[in-house]
Amino acid sequence: MSPTSRASVDTGVCSVQTKRFNEAAASLPGDVVMLSISQDLPFALTRFCSAEGVERLRVLSDHVTADFGTSYGVLIKGMRLLARSIFVIDREGRLAYMELVPEITEHPDYEAALAALRTLTP
Repeated sequence: MSPTSRASVDTGVCSVQTKRFNEAAASLPGDVVMLSISQDLPFALTRFCSAEGVERLRVLSDHVTADFGTSYGVLIKGMRLLARSIFVIDREGRLAYMELVPEITEHPDYEAALAALRTLTP
């Protein structure tokens, strides 16, 4: 499982990140779950995924409760956004990789995250 968090799917970096991880998810074994979590409203996520063909990556909204952002320490409280971050979690629920991107406008290290994920898949 590899949750990513980000600002808004309708911004440039978030859009690229979502599509990039969707493409990567298509080449992973079927039992690997990739999640992308944001503060976007569910209807905005559904609209974006439908328009962009995002089918393999599961996108989730943390808008109502901010439970994910609070639990993982990535909620930017004053802005009610999630810091751009990557978490790779193994089958036993252990954190195998984490990246907290210094600026929300910067891309994560896609290759490092995917390499960490690949080490966990047979």
